[in-house]
Amino acid sequence: MKVELVTTLKRQATKILADLHTSKEAVLITEHGEPSAYLVDVQDYEFMQRRLALLEALSTGERAVLDKKTLTHAQAKERMGKWLK
Repeated sequence: MKVELVTTLKRQATKILADLHTSKEAVLITEHGEPSAYLVDVQDYEFMQRRLALLEALSTGERAVLDKKTLTHAQAKERMGKWLK
């Protein structure tokens, strides 16, 4: 991962973004020696968001199983009957 100072980003934003699009490597922006932000390619960000949504859905399902808040196939089919016709 590349690391850039916020001042470098201010001066060379176009070059840093061009490098980001070419390499697809995230850039960590630091401010006063501390991590401040990440720059990531749009496609990579959208992919991460879809992956996070999927993981959250899996976690919700897993929690429902652990809490015994699930339905049998027949119960689910009955509940969804009005949409399945």
